[in-house]
Formats: sequence, C-alpha cells, structure tokens
Amino acid sequence: MASLNMKMKKRDNYGAEPDKKKLAMAGIRHQLLLLLRRRHRLFPLRKNQVAVESKLLVPENGGRSDRHLWSSKLSNSYYGCSNASGTFQVLDKTSQTGRYLLIATSGGLNQQRTGIIDAVVAAYILNATLVIPKLDQNSYWKDISNFEEIFDADWFISHLSKDVKIIKELPKGEESRLIGLQSIRVPRKCTPSCYLQRVLPLLKKKHVVQLSKFDYRLANQLDTELQKLRCRVNYHAVRYTQTINKMGQILVDRMRTKAKHFVALHLRFEPDMLAFSGCYYGGGQKERLELGAMRRRWKTLHAANPDKVREHGRCPLTPEEIGLMLRGLGFGREVHLYVASGEVYGGDATLAPLRALFPNLHTKETLTSKKELAPFARFSSRMAALDFIVCDESDAFVTNNNGNMARILAGRRRYMGHKVTIRPNAKKLHKIFTNRHNMTWDEFSTKVRKYQTGFMGEPDEMKAGEGEFHENPTSCICGKKKANEQLKEDEHDSWPWEYSDIGNVPMATRSGLDHQSEVDHQN
Repeated sequence: MASLNMKMKKRDNYGAEPDKKKLAMAGIRHQLLLLLRRRHRLFPLRKNQVAVESKLLVPENGGRSDRHLWSSKLSNSYYGCSNASGTFQVLDKTSQTGRYLLIATSGGLNQQRTGIIDAVVAAYILNATLVIPKLDQNSYWKDISNFEEIFDADWFISHLSKDVKIIKELPKGEESRLIGLQSIRVPRKCTPSCYLQRVLPLLKKKHVVQLSKFDYRLANQLDTELQKLRCRVNYHAVRYTQTINKMGQILVDRMRTKAKHFVALHLRFEPDMLAFSGCYYGGGQKERLELGAMRRRWKTLHAANPDKVREHGRCPLTPEEIGLMLRGLGFGREVHLYVASGEVYGGDATLAPLRALFPNLHTKETLTSKKELAPFARFSSRMAALDFIVCDESDAFVTNNNGNMARILAGRRRYMGHKVTIRPNAKKLHKIFTNRHNMTWDEFSTKVRKYQTGFMGEPDEMKAGEGEFHENPTSCICGKKKANEQLKEDEHDSWPWEYSDIGNVPMATRSGLDHQSEVDHQN
C-alpha cells in the first residue's frame, strides 16, 4: 500500500512546476563553473555535456609528460641492417632457367605489399624468375591500378637484381603456357620446405606456376638471411612511383610549414573496418543494420559480441578516445594532427570531438586543391599510398588498429630509427574510457601514461619473434653499442652453410652443426 502511495505521489508530481529556488541555484553553479573553466583554460569533454555530470575536465595544454613527445629514448643506439652476408647465395649462382613464378596478390594496398615482399622470398626459395606481381583489382575497394601505376617497377627489378631475377612479363616463347594455367593456393604461413614440397615439383613440370590470394602465405619465422631479404624488399626495393612520391612529399612539406613537428593518425574508422571488427559504437538500429549487412560480405566471420570484442581490446578507438589518449600523453591543443583515413563512418559528426581537442586537424583533402588531388582521387590504392608517405614522415605516428598499414609502418619506423609510434593499449584503455567521468584529469592522464608504457615505439618493446615480422623486424635491426654481440652475430653468419640443390634453403654442414653444439654448450 505504501509503495502504491509513493507511485501515486510521483505521478501527481510528474509535470509539476519545478522548484524555482533549485533552478536558480543550479544556474549559479553553472555560471561559476564556466568562470572556472575560462580562468583555467578548461573545456568540457563533449560539446553538449553538462559540467556537473563529470569530474573530468580536459586541459587545453598537454600538461606534464614522462617522456619526450617527439623522439624515442634510445633510438640513436640502433640502426637498420639488412645487407646480405657473404654466405648468402647470390643470383648468378642460383638462377634456374625455365622456372617462372606468377603471383596474384589480395586485399588492400598494404595487404598486397606483404604479398609482394613474400613473393620475392618465395621466388628465391624456388630458384625461380619472378614475374611482377599482379595487384588485386576485384577487392572491396575496386581499384583497377596495376603494379607499375603504384610502384616503381624498374627500381624494384634493378634493386633486387643480385637476389632474384624479376621480369615485367613472361617471355614470348613462354606465353603459350598460360593457356589452361590453373592457379594454386599455398597454405598460410607456408614454410620454405612447404614451398619445396608443394610448389617446386609443379614448377619443374609446368615451368610456370601462379599462386593466388597471396597474402601472408610465407612463414613468419625464417632463416636470418631470408628475413634480411624481406627487409631489403620492404624498406628499399618497394618504392612508389615518382608521381605518388612527389605528391606525398608536397603533403609532408605543407604539414612542415604549419609546425616543426606533427602527429599522423591512421584513424581506420571506415565502415568496412568497423563492420569487420564486429564492434558497436552506439548508433542504434541504423548502425547495426548498416554494419551488419556489410559484415555479411565476409562469409568466414562469425557473429560477434560487441561488448566482449571491446573488452578484449579489438575495437578501434573512437576519434574522441584517440584525442583523449593523446592529450593524456602530453600532446596539447596546439599540436597539428594529420588524419590518414578514407570515408569516416558518421562523417564530420564523428570527427567533431577529435577536432574539438585538436583544432589543427588536416587531411590530404584539406592540404590540397581538388585539381592537385584529381589524378589520385578515383584510386583507393593511390590515396592510401599518399597517406602512407605522410605517416611515414611524421614525427609521431598513431595507429588505431593492428591492420596491415599499421604493422608495416610500425616495422618501418623501427627499422628507420625507432621513430615514435603509438599503439593504443586498447584493452587497458577501455577500462578508463568507460569510467572516465568518475575521474579527475590527473587520475585519467596518469593511467593513460601508465597503460601506454611499452606501446610507444621504444626499442625492445617487443621480443624477437613476437608479432608479425613486418611489424617487428628484429633480424634487420642492429645495436650500435653492442659491438661484442654484433661480432658474435657476424661469427654466426660466417658459419659454413650449404644450399639445397633444389632450392635456396640453407642447410648447416657437419662442421656448422659441431660449431653450433660448442656454442650451445658454452651458453
């Protein structure tokens, strides 16, 4: 009965005139908070957020930071080293006539880049001549560009001339072999012995073999010399065309005219990425239907639990969350931010919170005229290449997922001097983003810096062999201050090796194995 009376009382009061005294007091508190913000140069987290709802008031400046924002602590102690040792079997000793390897890559630009890199190593293992890989023109992005429209083919061929013979197309006398040619697909992470068992017999018989869907079709862990070949391809031989490089450099120069240092963010908040991730961002039924329909294009993906995916750190951060993380790390409102992205899901409304935190926000579209960008605008791979160049040249690079571009750029920046590369620790950050309205700014920023330790691009953040080799190319990074260790590595490289007579797979000789036993015994 008492509960019924309470309900009736609530109904009676519903829609009643509000207490004028309470309204007046609320208005005074609101005005005082506004004055406080102006005095201390603070602004609310969201444009329409009521100040009393949250303790978190985000400062305009970056505040104190536990590290230098624009460089890694020990970057000068390391350098990229991918030259072949004297034991590496060079081309003139290994080339086989009548073996031609055709490669059909798969996916977007950077996924195809991994295929191009591994195609060279696969050709080396098989003692085959590599025909310039064919790019994927039937993917989600529907880009009809061929290899020579994205990459400098002549440089690619000449730079690797001592490693693998590469040609632009099959010789005229071999073209007839294409009739009835069937593509084969090797397993993912196929080892050198896997290639010798599955591909070489067919290559010897048919003389021409095409490998399809060639992405991540080579083992992650390989012999040191093969890993260094990967690095020579990735960091030196694969180069964009002069037209793309020139436009990319124009974008970099225009960022440099605005600020001495700048941050590049690979936002990766496009509809396809969000659909693939299986995450939910609060857009209601409209978002669920749109992204759900797109997700069904990947037939191998199972139904996802968005909450679990986010808890495990597998969701891209929202633009607002990225901005808060950067501010927590010490990047102030004055920092210039280049956003590398395709179509952002939700458009300008999605970007608004990030722009509020970092008003000096730029894209390739804002830095150029329509006329300048016209030769690239209709081709997703060429647009992605421009973003790649700016991100590579940035003083600090921020990834927002563990995709192909993020991994390749992270590895490249390690190889080129451990330039600052920020990988959000999304699993840990999720906890403080969820609870941020119950924290002060000092509490929030302290936890951001704590959780991001080990995710800032410092040397030795990742152990040797951890993650994809394209992201963590430890075989190709040498320490300047570790002379004794380098001498040991050189001694290891000079061990007597023999090469298989059917492929370029190193095999230790008896004396080499004895030497290995002595070293193992000493350790």
